[in-house]
Amino acid sequence: MAKLVNFGKIGIRKMETIKRLKLYFITMLLAIVVAGQEEELPKVFHMLVDDVIDPRTNRYTELGLEKAEDLGVDYVILELDTYGGALTDADDIRTRLLEFTIPVYTYINKDAASAGALISIATDSIYMAKGSSIGAATVVTGDGEAAPDKYQSYMRSIMRSTAEATGRDPKIAEGMVDEDIDVDSIATEGKVITFSVSEAIKHGFCEAQVEGIDDIMKRSGVEEYELIAYDLGASESIIAFFLNPFVSGILIMMIMGGIWFELQTPGVGFPLGAAILGLVLYLVPHYMNGLAENWEVALLVIGIILIAVEIFIIPGFGVAGVLGIGATVSSLILIMLNNNMFDFSFVNSADAFVAIITTFTAILGAVALLFILGIRITNSKVFQRIALVDTQVKEEGFTSSVYKKEHMVGKQGTSYTILRPSGKIIIEDQIYDAYTRGNYIGVNESIEVISDEGTSLKVKKI
Repeated sequence: MAKLVNFGKIGIRKMETIKRLKLYFITMLLAIVVAGQEEELPKVFHMLVDDVIDPRTNRYTELGLEKAEDLGVDYVILELDTYGGALTDADDIRTRLLEFTIPVYTYINKDAASAGALISIATDSIYMAKGSSIGAATVVTGDGEAAPDKYQSYMRSIMRSTAEATGRDPKIAEGMVDEDIDVDSIATEGKVITFSVSEAIKHGFCEAQVEGIDDIMKRSGVEEYELIAYDLGASESIIAFFLNPFVSGILIMMIMGGIWFELQTPGVGFPLGAAILGLVLYLVPHYMNGLAENWEVALLVIGIILIAVEIFIIPGFGVAGVLGIGATVSSLILIMLNNNMFDFSFVNSADAFVAIITTFTAILGAVALLFILGIRITNSKVFQRIALVDTQVKEEGFTSSVYKKEHMVGKQGTSYTILRPSGKIIIEDQIYDAYTRGNYIGVNESIEVISDEGTSLKVKKI
């Protein structure tokens, strides 16, 4: 019996040990689950738009929403404080928000006027800070005047359709654009609708007045979350740097100066490389931000081609040269302006002034720089090492007519190639290098030698 009792005690101990192990494993499992839950906090993606709606804002929101999708966030909060901006860019942002599958909440932190109102209505929910307002979406020109009715009609239609898509009153949305729309005593006669916080809540254009993002998320049933603040990356910051008008002016100087130096010293390569680098740094940031349209880039290329044709193919300086310069300068200005195929209705006059002044100042600066640097470079030791700057006079033993056995002055012949102003001529079946006094001479035209000093003959057309 004693042995059996001992055996029973051992069995009881084993059972207790198993129970303790089970409890330990259950505790560990619960700890792992809790830790996993802590790591799986909802992700809230925060974007801030506190400036005018323009191509930069358009690109910022595009990249931000793409980033939010890549991170797999649960909510996007778009904080707005804007008086509006470009209708075309606002429409792009609106469309993007309507097609976005992740819930987007607008947090109006003071103002969402005009284009800002359109963007707000395109989101799933609208929250407003104390003292904020939404509305006044009448389309205005760059000078602040009401735009023509075709733009107002388009704005009314997209405000209406956007409100319908997000479950808000479309007539009120139209009333934010058109002062003549009667909205059941909501709109004062002769004024477009602009809601305060309480009015927006009353009419379904705001969920609640909030004090910040925490308040918004609590109202959505989210107590704890991971907040991800979106900022432009280093590459976008660099692009923004090159959009600065001062930097754009320097790049235009590089383009003009590089082309001029290359024409004066063909084959060197460095000036042309500098011009191409300046052109790339000028075009790419403006193109990526939606400022440089394809037709503007094409206009710039056409202008450069016309200038090249005038210099290398067509003699003198005529229509091609004038058109080329006009196209090039115009394109450099237009690239900096958010115009729509020469429609400057929504281009601010201050922006147009800055673009024009920047371009012409850069061109004049490039000309001045060419004169200053031209003198300094030719007098530098580096230039003297690679270029012949001494005069090779006859008194020092130099001679230039080693291949001519007789004086050629007065002899007549024909042009073997085009002289523009230099080229080749043929006299008595012998080909010579020749140049004119600046005149253009075509092929097979009669010429006469007027000077035979140097290695080339100076000729004139008979």
